[in-house]
Amino acid sequence: MILSGVKVVEFAGLAPGPFAGVILADYGADVVKIERANRPSNLDRGKRSIALNLKKKGGVEIARKLCQRADVIIEPFRPGVMEKLGLGPDELLKLNPRLIYARLTGFGQSGEYSQMAGHDINYLAMSGLLSKLGRHGEKPTAPLNLIADFAGGGLMCAMGVLLALLERHKSGRGQVIDASMVDGCSYIGTWIYTTKDAPYIWPSEERGKNLLDTGSPFYDTYKTKDGRYMAVGALEPQFFQQLVKGLGLSDDADMPTQVELDRWPEMRKKFTEVFASKTQKEWCDVFDGIDACVTPIPTLNEAVEHSHNKTRKSFLTDANGQQEPSPAPRLLRTPGVDHVRPSPHYGQHNEAVLLELGYTKADIEQFSKDDIILKNKVQSLL
Repeated sequence: MILSGVKVVEFAGLAPGPFAGVILADYGADVVKIERANRPSNLDRGKRSIALNLKKKGGVEIARKLCQRADVIIEPFRPGVMEKLGLGPDELLKLNPRLIYARLTGFGQSGEYSQMAGHDINYLAMSGLLSKLGRHGEKPTAPLNLIADFAGGGLMCAMGVLLALLERHKSGRGQVIDASMVDGCSYIGTWIYTTKDAPYIWPSEERGKNLLDTGSPFYDTYKTKDGRYMAVGALEPQFFQQLVKGLGLSDDADMPTQVELDRWPEMRKKFTEVFASKTQKEWCDVFDGIDACVTPIPTLNEAVEHSHNKTRKSFLTDANGQQEPSPAPRLLRTPGVDHVRPSPHYGQHNEAVLLELGYTKADIEQFSKDDIILKNKVQSLL
């Protein structure tokens, strides 16, 4: 795989850091996760686990040794935490000038909020994007924790690592990556910032009254007769025509045109009534294979079993029969993993990793007695 031979040290954290690590692991990197507490994660597939007590000098010394031989570090702590441990980038880059040191935080390494606690919803808010998300007349609504944690955080961090690895081929030098989830959200929203004055896309300053924010009736979801839902994205005129035809409204003389913004509520009422007249399957029979940009909204389990996704092998099955998404994008010559590799147990690779670092079995036994390597220390997910 394309990242085979790349050694990554991931300091355990919540969603964004582990996701960045799993992206690298899925494409072949050797990711060793340094755990402080037994915190189960479903984003550990293909990684190795070593449990270290970083409150003890011996634990920090082992972590330093790991970082000294690494290509990449991913750390998710507030600014200054790693410096207090003696594991900050200034110190580690002196020991390992080729090291790529990725610092993944919510608010970034600088700025008045840099030391403040937050979660996905706060970072999304500070990017300005949350103000655009939600129905008209309702409060802003965050789409799970996908935009900041995973897209603006983990994915952007992994991209930064890949860029730094590419640059290192030219310079031979590592560097520090300041991956802020606020910055990442903003960057993902570049298109929104650059079109905010476009009159057709954003005819209104109000949330939920525009082309793509559930304001337009031809870019929304509709309930079917059986209580399921269909997704409609018929933006272009030719797709809108096919939508109207499929709904049986093409002969309706009083059907509003697509650009009559003041009649969008009337159009939505018609669409709502018609979609409620058939089941989801019946609408799939109508629209499958037609360029109307209409699809069902399957559940997660149904998406796994959908014929399109099964044909593309979009999901992998683990040893317990559970499905997980396949790595994306697909590199045809050097693809990512084609099966779900197991997630490690807490501290499962303590001995193997320490032996690789040159410690003896006697050393490892002493580390265990001294509580430098840990076992079965439980910590809440929150």
